[in-house]
Amino acid sequence: MKQVTAVVLGAGGRGRAYAQYALDFPNEMNIVAVAEPDETRRRTFAEMHGISEDRRFDDWETLLSQPRMADAILICTQDRMHYEPAIRALEQGYHVLLEKPMSNDLTECVSLAEAAKQVDRVFSVCHVLRYTPFFSTLKRVIEEGRIGDLVTIDMIENVGYWHQAHSFVRGNWSRAGESNPMIMAKSCHDMDILVWLAGADCAKLTSYGGLRHFTKENAPEGAPLRCLDGCPARDECAYYAPDIYFGVEDAKGLGLALTNDPSVEGIMEALRTGPYGRCVYHCDNDVVDHQVVAMEFENRITATFTMTAFTTDGGRTVKLMGTKGQIRAHMGKGVIEISDFKTGRVETIQLAMSAHGHGGGDRGIMKDFSELVRSGGKSESLSSAAVSVQSHVMAFAAEQSRLAHRSILIRDYMKEAVEGVFSS
Repeated sequence: MKQVTAVVLGAGGRGRAYAQYALDFPNEMNIVAVAEPDETRRRTFAEMHGISEDRRFDDWETLLSQPRMADAILICTQDRMHYEPAIRALEQGYHVLLEKPMSNDLTECVSLAEAAKQVDRVFSVCHVLRYTPFFSTLKRVIEEGRIGDLVTIDMIENVGYWHQAHSFVRGNWSRAGESNPMIMAKSCHDMDILVWLAGADCAKLTSYGGLRHFTKENAPEGAPLRCLDGCPARDECAYYAPDIYFGVEDAKGLGLALTNDPSVEGIMEALRTGPYGRCVYHCDNDVVDHQVVAMEFENRITATFTMTAFTTDGGRTVKLMGTKGQIRAHMGKGVIEISDFKTGRVETIQLAMSAHGHGGGDRGIMKDFSELVRSGGKSESLSSAAVSVQSHVMAFAAEQSRLAHRSILIRDYMKEAVEGVFSS
């Protein structure tokens, strides 16, 4: 088996997660260079992967100014730093794995999809849910006709109260102008899965939602700007920072997102001085904390999608309604329940819970990407740029619908974006 060589732009959480594949399967992939502005993260990542000093860069521009040094590139920079390195990497002949979203600009998303068509390279977008046992099983059951013709989809993304506070109130994705609207930053995954399960592009949609809870008006009386500055509501507030990072099981692994020193002392210092210790009611966040989208697809399947911060469990819950039966499924529990209208029979599938990110999706996409690169890109990725652009169009359209209080025809919306590409 030919070993794929790769370089990584961005050694944060996503960069480390995807690059882990090379550590788990060293015969299949080898990381040979990294670009990361944070010196500690850059050094730690380079030492883990045995990267030489001359292939450690503090910015992506410097790395991509060098002659091509690997088969592939993993672009895991922040949302607003995806488009330019992706274009440059394609021009240099790299096979590209691009973290979602493709860009914070619709015209750039379409431009990337067009650029990918012009080169004989693999271009995969990290819509990792397509590679999970959970959603691939749902897709298979639908295609087998187990519930007849699919008619309606109801999907909920349970962001979880603590995750909302961490990422979308205190964290990097709290302000749409500095990252993306939340429907894009968090839920372009879900738009992509809805397209995949429906088996057709979206025709039109309408969206509602807003920022309801995480505002100054809802701050407890006397709440200071920071949790550790003597908050009188610490015993009642579900968002008290130390309780999240030391008490919520799923949040205990987030130490490296707060600080390069994930010890108890390091995390407490980060909460005293950094953004993750701020009171959730006194942040500068502006993204929504709840949103719904109603959709009709080209094949007349209808769908509703709800994204909400106000849940205890995380993951997605799905109900698929067909002409002969229905499916109820919970990604977080790995349970899929198939009911038959005629017989009344109910079959329950219990999937093994993956220890790998996104329910096994992170490992799944890396396996697929490495195989595609190894074959020279002879077949198209399940989550290629050409495929993934539809989900981005839907997310941007949903945000416009929410803000403008009107329905959006996707064909017209897409036409404007395409015209923007070819007129620029």
